[in-house]
Amino acid sequence: MDNFVYHNPVKIVFGQGSIGQLGGLVPAEASVLITYGGGSIKHNGVYDQVRQALAGRRLWEFSGITPNPRYETCMQAVALARAEKVDFLLAVGGGSVLDATKFIAAAIGYAGGDPWEILNPGRPVTTAVPLGCVLTLPATGSEMNGFAVISRDSTREKAAFGSPAIYPRFSIMDPQTAFSLPPRQVANGIVDTFAHVAEQYLTTGAPAPLQDRQAEAILLTLREEAPKVRQQPHDYTTRANLMWCATQALNGLIGCGVVQDWSTHRIGHELTALYGLDHAQTLAAVLPAVWRYRKREKAVKLAQYAQRVWGLDDPDLDARIERAIDCTRAFFESVGVPTRLSAYSVDAAEAAGQVADRFRARGTNLGEHEAITPDGIQAIVLLCG
Repeated sequence: MDNFVYHNPVKIVFGQGSIGQLGGLVPAEASVLITYGGGSIKHNGVYDQVRQALAGRRLWEFSGITPNPRYETCMQAVALARAEKVDFLLAVGGGSVLDATKFIAAAIGYAGGDPWEILNPGRPVTTAVPLGCVLTLPATGSEMNGFAVISRDSTREKAAFGSPAIYPRFSIMDPQTAFSLPPRQVANGIVDTFAHVAEQYLTTGAPAPLQDRQAEAILLTLREEAPKVRQQPHDYTTRANLMWCATQALNGLIGCGVVQDWSTHRIGHELTALYGLDHAQTLAAVLPAVWRYRKREKAVKLAQYAQRVWGLDDPDLDARIERAIDCTRAFFESVGVPTRLSAYSVDAAEAAGQVADRFRARGTNLGEHEAITPDGIQAIVLLCG
């Protein structure tokens, strides 16, 4: 196990009726900007619960944050927050709303020029307006980490940044808020959670048996709960289990002391930027392709995954790994997320060239040990066809 430092300052308030505790979590004297998406929170009762819990406070609102949150939209919120001298942000929604709010928090006081520079390597964020979260869509784990991903329409880019300054002060998680989610969002959340675990677990690193079993527990729980949520979307226990899986997948715990990959996400970000695919759709296509391309290097962990998560015990390790990859594809398909780019009308050959060229222009390799060259990236995307 590698050396590590782990600190997570986010206060989690989990369970039925927890939105009612909001008044005691947001500073009483704060000038608050509530951020949210397309208005679903006004139909499912969450908006009313938030407003009631914060009655009498100085409140402003900013809506219209979309999946794959846009820099251009975020900057409108930054302008509002600056004009009204907002000193606390409250994200109400899923990971996209929270990611956008983290960027807004960092951009409000940014004085270095174009706030897009926040997403450039070597531009550390040291200060941000404090923020909290009311989570309504389990997927990204953004409610308990210090990372965010933002897209920019004008340049067709999608980039990430991280900083301890953008950890939420608290995250309220009431599984009932997920009852009204469309099936597509539920499916995307399951795939996103699965891929977050895989990027930290299915690697070429040194043994870390406790982290392995923590990761496997999340994957097994996803396997068990995914069919239930399709059959009984209003079952509280199932929603609670999925919500907590998504948080545990990317709050840093299972990544302590282990080498991590993230090549699937990096390639997926480019596919989203170029073709507008949902984040989870790109992960469902790219993750099995990465495993096939790196099968030899990841063989030990892939064989373990096959046995512990899928119960496969073929004595031929290559056959066991291939079956596990097929099982993973079948699982993603079973929740409603296709695993081939052709299903999204994307030509894999064209995409492979464009994605590889982007990494080639940056001089960037991917993978645990940066062993995946742009040529390798091109080969992986071709396998997604």
